[in-house]
Amino acid sequence: MNDMADIPDTIAGPRRVDQLLAHYSESHQNPRNELIHFIAIPLIMLSLVGMMFALHPYVAYAFIAASMVYYARLSAVFFVSMALWSVLFLGIVFAMGPLVLPVCAAIFVGAWILQFIGHKIEGKKPSFFEDIQYLWVGPLFVLSKPFARLGIRW
Repeated sequence: MNDMADIPDTIAGPRRVDQLLAHYSESHQNPRNELIHFIAIPLIMLSLVGMMFALHPYVAYAFIAASMVYYARLSAVFFVSMALWSVLFLGIVFAMGPLVLPVCAAIFVGAWILQFIGHKIEGKKPSFFEDIQYLWVGPLFVLSKPFARLGIRW
């Protein structure tokens, strides 16, 4: 039996993931800001996983697991994509070895500086100032652009 998520947007209205992406896109119209986000968001994700891993690996695993629950509730395609990104980031974190904390802290600071420069260029505040869940929507925004070009429906 089909649920409402399987019904086209024109019949059931926009899905939650599409609403979140549309709202997020409103403050990411400038091509330079968008490019900055395409660089900074994956770096922030990597650095968060790395810093949590430095605290204790289970902290990173718990954060990733909780994030996967959020993504699974929005879209199967985004869930699988984010799971793959998380595995990649964990591999990079493992490769950093004992340097994981200083390297990830530096990446975190630098990437957030880039983000705020992008929003200064855009002239709009980051979406997460309105709602913290937009910190999890940012990576979906980055994925949605190539997915749209490739015809991948999320």
